[in-house]
Amino acid sequence: MNRGIIGLLLLAGLITLGCITAGCTDMPQTTSGQLTPPAGQETPGPAAKDAGNISAGNNRFAADLYRHFASDPEYAGKNIFFSPYSISSALAITYEGARGTTADEIGSVLHLPQNETLRREGFAGLDAILNSGDENYTLRTANALWAEETYPFLPEYVDVAARWYGANATNLDFVNDSEASRQTINRWVEEKTEDRIRDLLPAGSIDSLTRLVITNAIYFKGTWVNEFDANETSEEEFRVGPNETVLVLMMQRTDEDAVYGYAETETLQVLELPYAHGNGTELSMLVLLPKEDNLTAAEEALDAGTLTEIRDSLTDRHVRVFFPKFTLETAYSLPGTLGAMGMPTAFTDAADFSGIDGTKDLFISEVVHKAFVDVNEEGTEAAAATGVVMGVTSVRPNDTPVFRADHPFIFLILENDSGTVLFMGRVANPESS
Repeated sequence: MNRGIIGLLLLAGLITLGCITAGCTDMPQTTSGQLTPPAGQETPGPAAKDAGNISAGNNRFAADLYRHFASDPEYAGKNIFFSPYSISSALAITYEGARGTTADEIGSVLHLPQNETLRREGFAGLDAILNSGDENYTLRTANALWAEETYPFLPEYVDVAARWYGANATNLDFVNDSEASRQTINRWVEEKTEDRIRDLLPAGSIDSLTRLVITNAIYFKGTWVNEFDANETSEEEFRVGPNETVLVLMMQRTDEDAVYGYAETETLQVLELPYAHGNGTELSMLVLLPKEDNLTAAEEALDAGTLTEIRDSLTDRHVRVFFPKFTLETAYSLPGTLGAMGMPTAFTDAADFSGIDGTKDLFISEVVHKAFVDVNEEGTEAAAATGVVMGVTSVRPNDTPVFRADHPFIFLILENDSGTVLFMGRVANPESS
């Protein structure tokens, strides 16, 4: 089984399932129509209308994953950006086929509700919210199954993936034409992410032992409620270290209409930058800026309870805002990280994904994630993809605060009603992608 790194994509998730042993290619052919899912995603029930359990779990996973990235020497001093919701969605579909210890570990890492109804209706409800549409921004997320046409998957698994996650199945010939299959999946991802995520599956990532690829794609493009005037953008210094600066293009809003949700503590400034919306769900960027250059204060605020308290404490104030333009593109291979977070079994031959095919032949050989974000005077564009490959401070109230993001900070893009973190990142150097 090819265990090579698969490209990481913003707002798209990918899971590829393969067999542990080459012998699985000789299993009986799937009966005709077995992979034909229900004609659409399940309409969320009452429990899904409050997707709080899924949102809370996703946000805990987001903070956990960020901390693992931040503590990894490989990413020291580097920018971080990912979509926790993309990763959670792809792995949740995988979880539906996991059993025993494998399921326990994945569920614990993702903080998934054990209650089947809460979990499934929660994801279905949140997906419905994210895909509800709005005339002022574009936000969508999508799932899909890509199945080896000769492999006997359990109809129950295919039904659950389609009914609750909207992951309809398409048969592909991984065994005899893996390259054409790879290109088909890549085209789907590119379409769903407006070409921001290209070549999700690199050459060689799909082979004759691949059995299932699960894709999740998420895409967002929105404009600020208060756009920045490009004529006011100027080149300024950004501190990337105690004695090191780089020149960046710094946007600014200091006029009387620069009114934003704002809060601060002894060590942290928090700014909410809302995106324009009509009748759809509200979205915003939340920026956590340490008053000193040490990011520890911002990272500590990622705790779910603390983040909720901070959001609740935001008050509308006139703020002098200085914020850098930046574009980030990131890529991660996640098996080691996810294993260290508590789900090692899924990546070994002891994995149990018998809920997918009725055997214990499947295991995860790779999990990859790639993300993109562009922040400018008009607004933000973001996209991401995840792949799982299976083988066989204080100021006086009357003072106008100055929010000058000229040193490293953390930012999150949130769906405000549920508080779900769709994207999360660290800007250590705006001039480095």
